[in-house]
Amino acid sequence: MRNPSYDKFPFVPVPDGETSCVQGWADIAARLLQSAARRSAKKTVLVVECYPGVDEPSVLHELQLRLAPALALHAADAMLAPEAIDELVKPFLGGDDPVFGFLCSLTLPQFFDDQEIGRLRAQVEAIAAGLVLVVGCGASLIAKPDIFVYADLARWEAQLRFRRNEASNLGVENHTLAASLQYKRAFFVDWRVCDRWKRLLIANWDFVLDTNNPREPKLAGGEAVRRGLRQAVTRPFRVVPFFDPAPWGGQWMKEVCDLDRNVKNFGWCFDCVPEENSLLLGFGDVRFEIPSIDLVFDQPRALLGEAVHARFGDEFPIRFDFLDTMGGGNLSFQVHPLTEYIQHNFGMHYTQDESYYLLDARPGASVYLGIKDDVNPADLARDLQLAQTGIAPFPAEKYANQFPAKKHDHFLIPAGTVHCSGAESMVLEISATPYIFTFKLWDWNRLGLDGQPRPIHLEHGLKNIQWNYTTEWTRQNLVNRIMPLGRGDGWREERTGLHEREFIETRRHWFTKKVPHDTGGGVNVLNLVEGEEALVESPTGAFAPFVVHYAETFIIPAAVERYTIRPHGPSAGRECATMKALVRT
Repeated sequence: MRNPSYDKFPFVPVPDGETSCVQGWADIAARLLQSAARRSAKKTVLVVECYPGVDEPSVLHELQLRLAPALALHAADAMLAPEAIDELVKPFLGGDDPVFGFLCSLTLPQFFDDQEIGRLRAQVEAIAAGLVLVVGCGASLIAKPDIFVYADLARWEAQLRFRRNEASNLGVENHTLAASLQYKRAFFVDWRVCDRWKRLLIANWDFVLDTNNPREPKLAGGEAVRRGLRQAVTRPFRVVPFFDPAPWGGQWMKEVCDLDRNVKNFGWCFDCVPEENSLLLGFGDVRFEIPSIDLVFDQPRALLGEAVHARFGDEFPIRFDFLDTMGGGNLSFQVHPLTEYIQHNFGMHYTQDESYYLLDARPGASVYLGIKDDVNPADLARDLQLAQTGIAPFPAEKYANQFPAKKHDHFLIPAGTVHCSGAESMVLEISATPYIFTFKLWDWNRLGLDGQPRPIHLEHGLKNIQWNYTTEWTRQNLVNRIMPLGRGDGWREERTGLHEREFIETRRHWFTKKVPHDTGGGVNVLNLVEGEEALVESPTGAFAPFVVHYAETFIIPAAVERYTIRPHGPSAGRECATMKALVRT
């Protein structure tokens, strides 16, 4: 189904936001100078705090050029020496492991030299009049701001800068390091440290600087951004999807999501991963990009609901993404860690339970799931180890069940279950959020996009395989566990999982007319899995009608409470379906 209506740049319109945002360094500088002039003070300290990955030297240069400050400082000058920072973070990087580390407990002040902070503070205090500019990650450690700007950056853009050798990790110069190792360090250290710092600062932002596109920087008022975040939790919204190639990638998303046909393949779409995705705020005709995790930090209770917030804090626990193998290859044969294993070894609170919902499938599609009956664990381990030496490929069909897969099938994958989606499938993956904790057991003798073998983690994987998840148990417990729940005029509801060990519940609604929904006090995440277009509405008119298209994932904040969904536009009078995920309470 080709779907040129798929919206790749959804946004949340901000009420009365038309004049809240300016673009380009000239207008940004003018807005900041105007703000300084309104203070009517002899001296103004302008602090620009930066998220990791922001091009700090460029921001400092562009502002210094236009603001002509009496003093300009780079916060990085007060950091520990790179060698000392390497030692500081070393315990959290997992040694030589190319993928895994341990979530760090560090805080941003630990990256700074107290004497150097004192030296820079003395320079700030020595200025009696004029503008003082301090830029960088940790800039607010150097000086108390009179005007406080936060320069933000989406994590996906940071990762792209790693790939282009344009960015380094926090406090060091390592832009030539392999992007995968920069990502590991950012995931386990930089982002944890700076998210802890960001949480403390959001309420104090005077301005926010969107640095995602270096050629089009944008500055918005801090209160206008916070107003946009408050607006987002009163209505349905979507984050900005991010599409990425993969070694096994397919062709389905190119057509359905109307992507660049010149790219060899697209394997991934991160369609609801707030730690990674962006949120666009609409200030009139201007689209202002911030990390969607900012919404989780600023509005956790309204977004998640009281019970979910009590359990997960300001973390978004549900993840939706796409895995496209149409015209591609099998995913890696893999297993996810058990809860105690991920807690003890990596510092995560919960593990990556998940499921595969088949948005589409061609004849011959299949899913590998669970261990076959009477498998000897020692034999499986031996053959996996032999496969890594190149002596013989791993005979996955000998050890794992291979279930035929067709459109709208749902395969449940609690942690510890060996699994793999085969070729010719389009998977909507519904999972808990710890999304990098996949132990690859076998990768079909192929190379990654960088031309190197993809990391295999047999030692971790073999310790987590649940050997009792055998053929009949898997068939009864993990394959199409459909339970009718209710029906009404023009609609019916089914429970499709997930497994009892998983905290996510999934519900599918088939409908030709309006379906009543209620968040039940918790966040809902949905995808339109059948039908071209549907309309989400408030029974009380609390939010404007919200149009969704086929394959689009959308979030209903807990605070919305009651809402309805009905076929719309080209789907009016036709059967549609949504898949909804929520946290069991």
